[in-house]
Amino acid sequence: MEQELRAGERLDDLQIKGYEIIQNPGKFCYGMDAVLLSDFVKVKCGETMLDLGTGTGILPILLEAKTKGAHFTGLEIQEESAEMARRSVLHNHLEEKIDIVTGDIKEAAMIFPQRFFDVITTNPPYMIDEHGLTNQKDAIRIARHEVLCGLDDVLRESAKMLHPGKGRFYMVHRPFRLVEILMKMSRYGIEPKRMRLVHPYVDKEPNMVLIEGVRGARPRMTVERPLIVYEKDRSYTAEILRIYGLSQG
Repeated sequence: MEQELRAGERLDDLQIKGYEIIQNPGKFCYGMDAVLLSDFVKVKCGETMLDLGTGTGILPILLEAKTKGAHFTGLEIQEESAEMARRSVLHNHLEEKIDIVTGDIKEAAMIFPQRFFDVITTNPPYMIDEHGLTNQKDAIRIARHEVLCGLDDVLRESAKMLHPGKGRFYMVHRPFRLVEILMKMSRYGIEPKRMRLVHPYVDKEPNMVLIEGVRGARPRMTVERPLIVYEKDRSYTAEILRIYGLSQG
Protein backbone atom coordinates (compact mmCIF):
# COMPACT_ATOMS: atom_id res chain seq x y z
CA MET A 1 0.00 0.00 0.00
CA GLU A 2 1.68 3.17 -1.17
CA GLN A 3 1.79 5.82 1.55
CA GLU A 4 1.67 9.51 0.76
CA LEU A 5 4.59 11.40 2.28
CA ARG A 6 3.90 14.47 4.37
CA ALA A 7 5.85 17.70 4.66
CA GLY A 8 9.47 17.05 5.63
CA GLU A 9 9.23 13.28 5.22
CA ARG A 10 11.27 10.97 2.99
CA LEU A 11 11.39 7.28 2.09
CA ASP A 12 14.65 5.51 2.94
CA ASP A 13 15.70 2.19 1.40
CA LEU A 14 16.49 -0.43 4.06
CA GLN A 15 18.55 -2.55 1.63
CA ILE A 16 16.61 -5.71 2.48
CA LYS A 17 13.59 -7.34 0.81
CA GLY A 18 12.77 -4.05 -0.91
CA TYR A 19 11.55 -2.54 2.37
CA GLU A 20 11.48 1.22 2.89
CA ILE A 21 10.87 3.35 5.96
CA ILE A 22 9.24 6.76 6.28
CA GLN A 23 11.35 9.26 8.21
CA ASN A 24 11.44 12.96 8.91
CA PRO A 25 15.03 14.26 9.25
CA GLY A 26 13.70 17.33 11.08
CA LYS A 27 12.39 15.08 13.86
CA PHE A 28 14.47 11.94 14.36
CA CYS A 29 15.95 9.29 12.08
CA TYR A 30 17.24 5.88 13.06
CA GLY A 31 21.00 5.50 13.38
CA MET A 32 23.66 2.85 13.12
CA ASP A 33 22.91 1.66 16.65
CA ALA A 34 19.50 0.33 15.57
CA VAL A 35 20.97 -1.45 12.55
CA LEU A 36 23.74 -3.07 14.62
CA LEU A 37 21.19 -4.15 17.23
CA SER A 38 19.06 -5.78 14.54
CA ASP A 39 22.07 -7.89 13.54
CA PHE A 40 22.87 -8.83 17.16
CA VAL A 41 19.31 -9.90 18.04
CA LYS A 42 18.22 -13.51 17.56
CA VAL A 43 14.53 -14.14 16.91
CA LYS A 44 13.78 -17.81 16.33
CA CYS A 45 11.10 -19.33 14.12
CA GLY A 46 7.63 -18.73 15.57
CA GLU A 47 8.71 -16.36 18.34
CA THR A 48 7.05 -13.11 19.38
CA MET A 49 9.06 -9.90 19.71
CA LEU A 50 8.43 -6.51 21.34
CA ASP A 51 10.49 -3.38 20.72
CA LEU A 52 10.32 -0.80 23.52
CA GLY A 53 10.57 2.79 22.30
CA THR A 54 10.33 1.76 18.67
CA GLY A 55 10.42 5.28 17.21
CA THR A 56 9.46 5.00 13.55
CA GLY A 57 9.50 1.20 13.69
CA ILE A 58 12.96 0.43 12.38
CA LEU A 59 13.66 -2.63 14.58
CA PRO A 60 10.37 -4.50 14.01
CA ILE A 61 10.68 -3.93 10.26
CA LEU A 62 14.32 -5.02 10.07
CA LEU A 63 13.76 -8.06 12.30
CA GLU A 64 10.73 -9.14 10.29
CA ALA A 65 12.99 -9.07 7.23
CA LYS A 66 15.94 -10.84 8.87
CA THR A 67 14.27 -13.52 11.00
CA LYS A 68 11.48 -16.09 10.98
CA GLY A 69 9.69 -14.66 13.99
CA ALA A 70 5.91 -15.04 14.08
CA HIS A 71 4.94 -11.53 15.14
CA PHE A 72 6.58 -8.21 15.93
CA THR A 73 5.28 -5.32 18.03
CA GLY A 74 6.62 -1.81 18.55
CA LEU A 75 5.70 0.37 21.55
CA GLU A 76 6.17 4.13 21.15
CA ILE A 77 5.01 6.98 23.40
CA GLN A 78 5.22 9.76 20.79
CA GLU A 79 2.09 9.54 18.65
CA GLU A 80 3.69 11.29 15.67
CA SER A 81 6.48 8.71 15.52
CA ALA A 82 4.08 5.82 16.12
CA GLU A 83 1.81 7.02 13.33
CA MET A 84 4.78 7.27 10.97
CA ALA A 85 5.78 3.73 11.94
CA ARG A 86 2.27 2.47 11.16
CA ARG A 87 2.41 4.04 7.71
CA SER A 88 5.78 2.35 7.09
CA VAL A 89 4.24 -0.99 8.10
CA LEU A 90 1.40 -0.45 5.61
CA HIS A 91 3.81 0.76 2.93
CA ASN A 92 5.73 -2.54 3.20
CA HIS A 93 2.54 -4.67 3.39
CA LEU A 94 3.47 -5.95 6.85
CA GLU A 95 0.25 -5.24 8.72
CA GLU A 96 -0.28 -8.98 9.36
CA LYS A 97 3.16 -9.32 10.96
CA ILE A 98 3.81 -6.00 12.74
CA ASP A 99 1.71 -3.98 15.20
CA ILE A 100 2.62 -0.49 16.39
CA VAL A 101 1.12 0.50 19.74
CA THR A 102 1.12 3.99 21.25
CA GLY A 103 1.95 3.81 24.93
CA ASP A 104 4.36 4.45 27.78
CA ILE A 105 7.25 2.06 28.50
CA LYS A 106 6.63 2.61 32.23
CA GLU A 107 3.20 0.98 31.77
CA ALA A 108 4.20 -1.68 29.22
CA ALA A 109 3.37 -4.64 31.47
CA MET A 110 -0.18 -3.29 31.81
CA ILE A 111 -0.52 -2.79 28.05
CA PHE A 112 0.74 -6.26 27.10
CA PRO A 113 0.29 -9.67 28.76
CA GLN A 114 2.88 -10.65 31.35
CA ARG A 115 5.26 -13.54 30.57
CA PHE A 116 4.16 -13.32 26.93
CA PHE A 117 7.13 -12.29 24.77
CA ASP A 118 10.04 -14.45 23.66
CA VAL A 119 12.19 -11.45 22.73
CA ILE A 120 12.26 -7.82 23.86
CA THR A 121 14.53 -5.28 22.20
CA THR A 122 15.27 -1.67 23.03
CA ASN A 123 17.43 1.18 21.83
CA PRO A 124 16.74 3.43 24.83
CA PRO A 125 17.79 6.99 25.60
CA TYR A 126 21.49 6.87 26.48
CA MET A 127 21.88 10.04 28.51
CA ILE A 128 20.59 10.66 31.99
CA ASP A 129 18.60 13.87 31.85
CA GLU A 130 21.34 16.14 33.17
CA HIS A 131 24.19 14.49 31.24
CA GLY A 132 25.49 15.83 27.95
CA LEU A 133 24.00 18.39 25.62
CA THR A 134 20.23 18.61 25.75
CA ASN A 135 18.61 19.12 22.36
CA GLN A 136 15.69 21.49 22.62
CA LYS A 137 13.72 19.75 19.87
CA ASP A 138 11.41 17.54 21.93
CA ALA A 139 11.36 14.46 19.66
CA ILE A 140 15.14 14.29 19.53
CA ARG A 141 15.54 15.12 23.22
CA ILE A 142 13.12 12.36 24.23
CA ALA A 143 14.95 9.86 22.03
CA ARG A 144 18.40 10.71 23.43
CA HIS A 145 17.79 11.63 27.07
CA GLU A 146 16.00 9.83 29.89
CA VAL A 147 13.17 12.35 29.92
CA LEU A 148 10.15 10.03 29.78
CA CYS A 149 11.71 6.76 30.95
CA GLY A 150 14.91 5.42 32.43
CA LEU A 151 16.89 2.21 32.47
CA ASP A 152 15.01 0.95 35.53
CA ASP A 153 11.68 1.38 33.73
CA VAL A 154 12.88 -0.56 30.68
CA LEU A 155 14.29 -3.46 32.72
CA ARG A 156 11.43 -3.65 35.24
CA GLU A 157 8.75 -3.85 32.56
CA SER A 158 10.77 -6.21 30.36
CA ALA A 159 11.25 -8.64 33.24
CA LYS A 160 7.48 -8.82 33.70
CA MET A 161 6.73 -9.47 30.02
CA LEU A 162 9.44 -12.02 29.14
CA HIS A 163 8.94 -15.77 29.41
CA PRO A 164 10.83 -16.91 32.55
CA GLY A 165 13.84 -19.07 31.85
CA LYS A 166 13.98 -18.44 28.12
CA GLY A 167 12.80 -14.91 27.31
CA ARG A 168 15.64 -12.86 25.83
CA PHE A 169 16.33 -9.14 26.24
CA TYR A 170 18.49 -7.19 23.78
CA MET A 171 19.75 -3.64 24.14
CA VAL A 172 22.23 -1.25 22.57
CA HIS A 173 23.66 1.36 24.93
CA ARG A 174 26.80 3.33 25.77
CA PRO A 175 29.85 1.74 27.46
CA PHE A 176 30.15 4.53 30.02
CA ARG A 177 27.01 3.12 31.69
CA LEU A 178 28.03 -0.55 31.41
CA VAL A 179 28.56 -1.20 35.14
CA GLU A 180 25.15 0.28 35.92
CA ILE A 181 23.53 -1.70 33.08
CA LEU A 182 24.91 -5.07 34.18
CA MET A 183 24.06 -4.50 37.83
CA LYS A 184 20.50 -3.44 37.07
CA MET A 185 19.90 -6.28 34.62
CA SER A 186 20.81 -8.77 37.34
CA ARG A 187 18.74 -6.88 39.90
CA TYR A 188 15.62 -7.23 37.73
CA GLY A 189 16.25 -10.90 37.01
CA ILE A 190 17.54 -10.48 33.45
CA GLU A 191 20.91 -12.19 33.58
CA PRO A 192 23.54 -10.78 31.16
CA LYS A 193 24.55 -13.61 28.80
CA ARG A 194 26.26 -12.07 25.78
CA MET A 195 28.00 -8.76 25.08
CA ARG A 196 29.75 -7.14 22.14
CA LEU A 197 31.58 -3.82 22.15
CA VAL A 198 31.48 -1.60 19.05
CA HIS A 199 34.55 0.49 18.21
CA PRO A 200 34.58 3.28 15.61
CA TYR A 201 38.17 2.32 14.68
CA VAL A 202 40.33 -0.61 15.73
CA ASP A 203 42.54 1.66 17.86
CA LYS A 204 39.73 3.73 19.43
CA GLU A 205 37.77 2.99 22.58
CA PRO A 206 34.25 1.57 22.13
CA ASN A 207 31.30 3.92 21.78
CA MET A 208 28.49 1.34 21.78
CA VAL A 209 27.74 -1.91 23.57
CA LEU A 210 25.33 -4.64 22.47
CA ILE A 211 23.93 -6.78 25.30
CA GLU A 212 21.77 -9.90 25.50
CA GLY A 213 20.17 -11.07 28.73
CA VAL A 214 17.91 -14.01 29.59
CA ARG A 215 15.06 -13.79 32.08
CA GLY A 216 15.82 -15.96 35.10
CA ALA A 217 18.99 -17.54 33.68
CA ARG A 218 22.08 -18.56 35.64
CA PRO A 219 25.08 -16.20 35.70
CA ARG A 220 27.55 -16.74 32.84
CA MET A 221 28.35 -14.18 30.16
CA THR A 222 30.17 -14.48 26.83
CA VAL A 223 32.07 -11.44 25.52
CA GLU A 224 32.21 -11.59 21.73
CA ARG A 225 35.00 -10.20 19.60
CA PRO A 226 34.81 -6.43 19.04
CA LEU A 227 32.89 -5.00 16.11
CA ILE A 228 34.92 -2.39 14.21
CA VAL A 229 32.97 0.16 12.16
CA TYR A 230 35.61 1.94 10.03
CA GLU A 231 38.84 1.09 8.29
CA LYS A 232 41.73 3.55 8.60
CA ASP A 233 40.62 5.26 5.36
CA ARG A 234 37.16 5.91 6.88
CA SER A 235 35.48 3.31 4.67
CA TYR A 236 33.19 0.76 6.32
CA THR A 237 34.67 -2.57 7.38
CA ALA A 238 33.50 -5.72 5.60
CA GLU A 239 31.30 -6.67 8.56
CA ILE A 240 29.51 -3.33 8.61
CA LEU A 241 28.91 -3.60 4.85
CA ARG A 242 27.43 -7.05 5.43
CA ILE A 243 25.17 -5.81 8.23
CA TYR A 244 23.89 -2.98 6.04
CA GLY A 245 23.37 -5.33 3.10
CA LEU A 246 25.96 -3.49 1.02
CA SER A 247 28.63 -6.17 0.68
CA GLN A 248 29.44 -7.37 -2.81
CA GLY A 249 30.06 -10.97 -1.78
